[in-house]
Amino acid sequence: MDGGDPVKELSEFLDHFYDRATDIQMVACFADEPIILKDEKLNALYGATAEYLSKRYRLSIVPAWVRGPHRFLREPWFTPSDDNLREYLTFTSPAEFRSRNIFTEATPLRRARTWQAEQRLEQRLTTPTEQEMQVSKLKSA
Repeated sequence: MDGGDPVKELSEFLDHFYDRATDIQMVACFADEPIILKDEKLNALYGATAEYLSKRYRLSIVPAWVRGPHRFLREPWFTPSDDNLREYLTFTSPAEFRSRNIFTEATPLRRARTWQAEQRLEQRLTTPTEQEMQVSKLKSA
């Protein structure tokens, strides 16, 4: 984040992340911790985002920086802030957001490019790895 409009920058980051072709490239997106901002909500949101995407796309690691004290809120933040949705958001928010006192929709961070990342995940999960193929050959021999 370079100090511009945080909503625009997060959207651009998500597009960049969803465009990565491999899990190694996705992990690299979280290598550098975002700077700590004056906005506590954004600090927590960045932590929730990195942890959620790491787990959602079954990446090899969740960056350690997501557990820093600045990545959690003391007071609840409901997005959207409609009082009629609070109970719904409390129960549908993913754990990575809820644990930081952020309450949002069940499938946050959707972008137009999300489907591409979802397809690559599905392919990764259904295509045997080189090591799995070698083990299978050994068992059948």
